Amino acid sequence: MWLKLFLLLLYFLILFVLARFFETIVWYETGIFASQLVDPVTLSFHQLKTILECRGLAYSGLPEKRDVRELVEKSGDLMEGELYSALKEEEASEAGSSTNFSGEMHFYELVEDTKDGIWLVQVVANDRSPLVNKVHWEKMVKKVTKFGIRTGTFNCSSDPRYCRKRGWVRSTLIMSVPQTNTSKGKVMLKEYSGRKIETEHIFKWITAHAASRIKTIYNSEHLKEEWNRSDQYKVKLYLFANLDQPPAFFSALSIKFTGRVEFIFVNVGNWDNTSYTDEIGISRTPSYLLKTPEGIYKYGNNTGEYVSLRAMDSFLRTLQPEVNDLFVLSLVLVNLMAWMDLFITQGATIKRFVVLISTLGTYNSLLIISWLPVLGFLQLPYLDSFYEYSLKLLRYSNTTTLASWVRADWMFYSSHPALFLGTYLGHGLLIDYFEKKRRSNNNADEANANNLEWLSSLWDWYTSYLFHPIASFHHFPNNSDWDEDPELFLERLAFPDLWLHPLIPTDYIKNLPTWQFHCHSHHVEEDLSESSQESDCESEQCKSARNRPFSCTEEPILESADQTCSCEEAQGGSCGKNVGSSAKDSLEPDWSTWPENMLHCTECVVCLENFENGSLLMGLPCGHVFHQNCIVMWLAGGRHCCPVCRWASYKKKHFTQQSSLSSAAPS
Repeated sequence: MWLKLFLLLLYFLILFVLARFFETIVWYETGIFASQLVDPVTLSFHQLKTILECRGLAYSGLPEKRDVRELVEKSGDLMEGELYSALKEEEASEAGSSTNFSGEMHFYELVEDTKDGIWLVQVVANDRSPLVNKVHWEKMVKKVTKFGIRTGTFNCSSDPRYCRKRGWVRSTLIMSVPQTNTSKGKVMLKEYSGRKIETEHIFKWITAHAASRIKTIYNSEHLKEEWNRSDQYKVKLYLFANLDQPPAFFSALSIKFTGRVEFIFVNVGNWDNTSYTDEIGISRTPSYLLKTPEGIYKYGNNTGEYVSLRAMDSFLRTLQPEVNDLFVLSLVLVNLMAWMDLFITQGATIKRFVVLISTLGTYNSLLIISWLPVLGFLQLPYLDSFYEYSLKLLRYSNTTTLASWVRADWMFYSSHPALFLGTYLGHGLLIDYFEKKRRSNNNADEANANNLEWLSSLWDWYTSYLFHPIASFHHFPNNSDWDEDPELFLERLAFPDLWLHPLIPTDYIKNLPTWQFHCHSHHVEEDLSESSQESDCESEQCKSARNRPFSCTEEPILESADQTCSCEEAQGGSCGKNVGSSAKDSLEPDWSTWPENMLHCTECVVCLENFENGSLLMGLPCGHVFHQNCIVMWLAGGRHCCPVCRWASYKKKHFTQQSSLSSAAPS
C-alpha cells in the first residue's frame, strides 16, 4: 500500500512539472502567461460577449462594442487564462441535460426537497403548447447550466391533480430558489410573469431573483458597520463594483456555499466618500476581497484566480470545504492508488484485473469503514475547537502561491481529461516495465504464465479455499511472512470472514529445498554387535509428537534445534540398508551435500523407510527431512505443517547460530 501511495505522489509531482513545462512552451511561443492581464480594447465583439456569457452578465441592451467592453471592465480584470477557457468552453459546449418529471413525488424530491441549488422548470399545461419553444428552451438550458442551475419539464398530463393544486392552468416557467441563508433551508417557487420569452429576458429574471439573496451595501456607513460586525460567518467574500447587480456566477456561488461563506455585494457606483474603502485596502474597483479571521486576501492576484464560476468555486472549496468535499477527494485518491495494482501485478491479463477488482473492493470498503467514526466524532461538541483549527490551517495553506498553482493545474487537467488519462497510463506503463525487470530474475514462471495457466491455478486456489482452509495468502519463500505483511492485515480487516477461512496456495512446495541422498564408505573398527546396532531416527519426543492427534492450528511443539528430532543421536553410521552383519566397512551418509539448517537423519517418518543411496529428499523450513514423494503427498493433501514438529510448512523459521551449529554437528 505504501508503494502505491509513493507512486501516486510521484505521479502528481510529474503532473506539476509537466504543467510548468507547458507554461514555458506557451511563454516561449507567445511571450505571455495565463495570469497576464488582457486589454479588452484588443478583443473582438464576439470575444467580449463570450466573456460576459461566462461571467453571467446580461448585454442585450448594449448594441455597441464600447458599452460591452465597459461592462467587462466593470465586472473584473480579464486574464489570458480566463479568455482561453471561455473560448474553449464555447467551442465544446453542448446542450445540458434536462429532467422530465413524472409526477408530484418526483417534482417534490428533486425541486422542493433539494435546498442547495436553483431549478428552472417549464410547466406545460394540459392541451397547451409550452411557453418557450424547443429551440429557445435548448438555448436556455445551455446558458443556465454553466452556472449550476438545473432544468426540467413538468407535463401536467402526467399528473393533472397536482397542476390544479398548484394553480398551473396555463404553461409557465417556475424557478426554485432557497429562501433563507441557512444550509438546507426552505425554498420558494417563483413564476415568470414577463411578456417577452426571449432567452436574455428570462436569464435576467433568473439572475435578479438569485441576486436578491446576496446582501447589498450602497453607502460607506453601511459598509463600515458590516465590516466590523461579527456573526456566524467566519469567511466573507466582498465584491466592490459599479454594477446594477452582481454577476450570475457570484449569485450561483452564494447558493452553493450557503452556510459556509457569506457573499456581500458593495455597489460603489454613486459613492462620494471613498475614505473607508481606501482604509480597508480597496484602491480600485472592481475588486474581490476575502475577509477571514486570519486576515484579508485579494482574489485575483495569484495564478488561476479568474473571475469565473469554476475558478472561484475551486478557490472557495479549498478554503472552506465541507465533509462531502473531503470524502470525494479521499475517494478519488484511494481509487487512483488502487488502480496502480493493474501495473504493479505481473503475469496473466486476467490475473491483473482480478487483483485490481479485489484491491478496489478492499480499499473502498476500508475507506467507508474509516469515514464512519470520523463522521461520528465530528458530531461531538468537544471537537468544535479541533474543527476550527483545521479550517484555520486550511485557510493558511491554501492562500499561498503554491496552492494557487495546484488549483490552476487541477482546472487545466480537469478540462483536458484525455491528457490526464494519457499521462496516468504512461506512468503506469513505466511502472509495469520496471516492475517486470525487477521480478524477471525472481519468479520468471509467474511472470510468463498465460491466462489459462493462471485460471487453472485460480481454480486450485478456490477449491483449496473451500475444502482445505489454512492460514495464508503468500508464497514461500519469495514473499514475506503473512503475519508480517500489512496488506494482508488490511484485507482481513475488510473481509472478516477470512479470519475463519484462511488459505495457503501450494505453489510454495516447488520452492522447498530438494537434493539427493549420497553415502560414502567408512571403515568400522568396532565389534560386529556394535556395528549392527539398530538405527532409530526418532527420539522419544519425536515419537510422541508424531503420534499425537493431528492439528495444524496448534503452535509448534519443537521450537529449537535442541528439541528437534536428530537422527545422529540414535544412528551408528549406517546408511539405508547397507549395514552388513559381518562387514568392517559400512556406508555413512555424506552430510556435506545437505542444505544448511537441515537436520541430519536417515529415515523418513512418513513412510518409515530408510533413505537409500540416490534417494530424492526434500526439507521443510523447520529442518526436518523426508522423501520427496512422501512429503509432497503429505502437503498436497492439505496438511501444511511438518509431520514431526507441526511447524507450518510455508512459514520461515529463524535459526540461531548456536542451534544451527548444534544441529549440523555430526554425532
